[in-house]
Formats: sequence, structure tokens, C-alpha cells
Amino acid sequence: MVSQSQASVPSHVCIIMDGNGRWAKKRFMPRTFGHRKGVETTRLAVEFFARAGVSHLTLFAFSSENWNRPAEEVGSLMELFMQSLQQYTDELNAKQIRIRFIGDRGSFSTDLQRQIGQTETETAANQAMTLNIAANYGGHWDIVNAVRALAQKVRDGVVEPADIDDRLFARQLSLGDSPDPDLFIRTGGEHRISNFLLWQLAYTEFYFCDTLWPDFSESEMSAALAEYSRRQRRYGKTGEQVEVPG
Repeated sequence: MVSQSQASVPSHVCIIMDGNGRWAKKRFMPRTFGHRKGVETTRLAVEFFARAGVSHLTLFAFSSENWNRPAEEVGSLMELFMQSLQQYTDELNAKQIRIRFIGDRGSFSTDLQRQIGQTETETAANQAMTLNIAANYGGHWDIVNAVRALAQKVRDGVVEPADIDDRLFARQLSLGDSPDPDLFIRTGGEHRISNFLLWQLAYTEFYFCDTLWPDFSESEMSAALAEYSRRQRRYGKTGEQVEVPG
């Protein structure tokens, strides 16, 4: 059960789902086994945060740097992406969850690109929660693309350089139509953001835990929300300025 009050629930949660390979290695299994087990946790997390009232969930599924992993592992991940979309799109659609991919999908196979497009189209009207899947995504890539988009608009005479501010810039990013993340979660014991949503995480609350992603249970998810509810988000103000009277 999700016990957080609605007031304490973050609108946007983003997660680096780390530890699949290490989870498998501890069990003397290939890393691909860990990734498949991680899909089960991903499905659990989507259901959990949707029930909790989170309106946007962004999952870092595959970074632009992950292409440097062994070819066998990368191939297995691509196959797993395809299988997961084919298997779970109807289920998520029935739960009114919108699925959207962010990242450079041009490096994916034609079949995977087609499946991504089909999944996005089928779920586009859903309103219960938006599930953003970051695949072949990098924060540097996202920022450079935003700069290019603004530069083109200036060149076309649509935007004056003096009109560019942080809000206009943010709208050019992959999640430009979404609120910035309130809560960032990283499993697996690493304490870094690994080129994930670099611009958007400026005032996000960070939650790190040692639990490997396949073992990240509902109780762990509840603990992350509970920790978030205890944080005071000041945005540069003093604690006294943001305290609620009464």
C-alpha cells in the first residue's frame, strides 16, 4: 500500500535503475539475466508510482555511453526493449499510462524505431501518468540539441537572442513540456547522475541507496517517498521563508 499523503507525493520522479549486472554476477549468472530480472522491477515501479499519484516517471533505460558495453550485452538489451514494448504496451495502455521515449532513437534498428513509434501513438492520449523512457539518452546530447534548436529559431528570425532565457531554453529540451523532476532515485550504491537530465536536476531532491535494481521492492520505493516528504525544498530561500504558517 502507498501511505504518503497526496501533498507529499512528488509530481515527477526520475530513476537510474542501476545494478542489474552486479545482481546477476552475485548469482553467477550472465549480466543479461540481471537485465531481464530488472524488467520485472521496472514494471513494479511503474505500477507503484502510478498508484502513489506520481504524474511523470522518467526511467534511464540506456545511456548514450552504454553502446561501449560488450556487443552481446548491447544486443540483448535491444532485444529486451523490443520484447518489453510488445509485451507490456497493452497492459500500460489499459491503465491509462502514456509512454514516451526521449533520446536519439536514430541509432536503433528500424524495427525497434517502428515499435517505439507505435507504442507512443497507441498511448498518446492516456492521462493517468506519463512514463518517459530515456534510451540512447545523454544530458549533454539533450542540451546541445536545445542549443541547435534555439540557434535555428534565431537564424529564422523567430526568436531574438535577447529573448532567450532559462524558460525558453528549457522548452527545447526532451522533457520541455514536463515539470522538472522533484525526486531523483539511483539504486546500486553509486552516487552520481551519469549524464542524466543535467539541466532538469538543478533543484531536484536526490535519493541514493545501495539496493541493486532487481531487489528494489515496494518497501524501498515507499522509503524513498517517505524521505522525500521529510525534505524542505527551499529554492535558494531560507528555511523560515518556506515554512508553512500554523
